[in-house]
Amino acid sequence: MTNKKLFGTSGIRDKVGDVINGELALNVGRAIATYLGGKGNVVLGHDTRTSNQLLEHGITAGLIERGCNVIKLGMVPTPLSGYATYRLKVDSGIMLTASHNPSQYNGIKIWNKNGMAYTSDQEREVEEIYFSKNFQELKWDKIGKIYENKIIQEDYINRLLSMVNIKPGLKVVIDSASGAASYLSPLIFKQAGCEVITLNSQLDGFFPGRNPEPNETNLQDLKKTVIATKSDIGIAHDGDGDRMITVDNKGNVSDFDKLLAIISEKYAENGNTIITTVDAGRCIDDVVDSAGGEVVRTKVGDVSVAGAIMVENAAFGGEPSGTWIHPEFCMCPDGILSGLKIAEIVSHEGNLSDLLDAVPNYFNIHEKVPANREEKIVVMKNVVNDIENVFDNVESINTIDGIRLEFGGGGWVLIRPSGTENYVRITLEGKTMERANEIKTISIDLINTYLNRK
Repeated sequence: MTNKKLFGTSGIRDKVGDVINGELALNVGRAIATYLGGKGNVVLGHDTRTSNQLLEHGITAGLIERGCNVIKLGMVPTPLSGYATYRLKVDSGIMLTASHNPSQYNGIKIWNKNGMAYTSDQEREVEEIYFSKNFQELKWDKIGKIYENKIIQEDYINRLLSMVNIKPGLKVVIDSASGAASYLSPLIFKQAGCEVITLNSQLDGFFPGRNPEPNETNLQDLKKTVIATKSDIGIAHDGDGDRMITVDNKGNVSDFDKLLAIISEKYAENGNTIITTVDAGRCIDDVVDSAGGEVVRTKVGDVSVAGAIMVENAAFGGEPSGTWIHPEFCMCPDGILSGLKIAEIVSHEGNLSDLLDAVPNYFNIHEKVPANREEKIVVMKNVVNDIENVFDNVESINTIDGIRLEFGGGGWVLIRPSGTENYVRITLEGKTMERANEIKTISIDLINTYLNRK
C-alpha cells in the first residue's frame, strides 16, 4: 500500500493550480472507474467555483474512458448530489466543491450508493489505484456515455417540502454566499410558506459578498439584515450548501452547540439515539437525556457521523459546525433541510433566541498549541497515559478521536491533533468561566511539558 495521501478530512481539497488541476481530475476519474470495476453509473455535480468546468471535463473523461457512464447534474448543492446518488440508484456520486474554503480552492468528494461519503478505507483503495496508475484497461468499444438529469432537482424539492410543516408567515433571511444553495434554498423556503429575503443569492464562484465560511466574522451583513427587517431567523449556508448556521431574531449568530441541541432534542423523543462528535458540547447530552434519548459520540467528520448513524440505527447525527445528517432523508449532510427543520421549530415554539436561552449554558474555550507532525505524535502518545492523573474527579474517558475527559459537575476537555494544520487542539467546557480557565491552564501546561516548553 502507498503512504502517499490524496484525500484529506473531507475528500480531496486544495488550491487550484499545482495540486488541483485537469490532470488530477482525469486520473481521479480513471481511479474511481477502476475502483467500480470499469462499469456502472456515476452522478456528477458541482458548485459555483470558476474552476469547475476544468475539473468536470477532466473527471468525466477519466470515468467514461475506463467504462463508467456519467450522469451530469450541473450546478447543484452538495446535498442534492448526495440525494441523487441515493435516489437514482447509481453506483457512485461525485461532487466538485471545496465547501467553505475560499474561491481559489476546489476539491472532489465521492458518495456511496446511499449518499454517504466514501469511508477512509474506500479512499485508501482509490488512492492506491491513483498513485499506482493501475487503471482499468481501456477498450474502445466499452467507453461510457454522458447523460444529463435535471428532473431529480424537482424530486429533491418535493421530498424536502414533505418533511416539514412550517407555519405560514415566518420571515427568513437567507445568505447563501453566492454558492450552490443560492437558487434552491430561497425557492424551497418560499414554497414552504416563508417570507424570504435573500443576501448573496447571485451565483458567483468568486464569492463577492462574503467568504463562504459561515462564521461570526463573515455574517455581519446577515446579522444587520435580520435586525433591520425584523425577521424571525437568518439562515447562512457555506459554499456548497451542506452546512447551515442561524442568526436569531436578536441578530446574534447562534451558539453552534446549543443550535445542535435544539434539533437533537426533537429527534431524541421516544428514546432515539443521537450521534454527535467528540468536540460537541455537554448541553447536547443534557437536552437529549431529558427527552429520553441517548447520545453516542464519534470521530470528527461527517463520514464518521454517517457511519455511526448506521451502526447505532440513530435518528439523527450532527456536528457543531452545522453539518447535520437526517437519515430519514439521506446520508449526506443537508444544510437546506437543516434550515427548514430549525425554521419549523421556531414557527411552532417561538423566538429562536428564547429557545437557545433555554438550553443549559456552559463556558466553552477553544485553544490550539503549535506542534509539527512529529510533535503531535509525541504529545498524543504521552497525554493518553498522563492526563487522567493531572485532573481530579474524572468520570469517563473517550479515546475514539484524541482523548476526551468528562468531569463531575459537567466539565470536560478534548485534546486531539489537527488533521490539517500544525496544532494540537484543545476544546473544553466548564459550568463557570473560572472552571473553564482552570481546565485550559492544566491542559496547556501538560502539552507544553511534552514539547519542553515552559
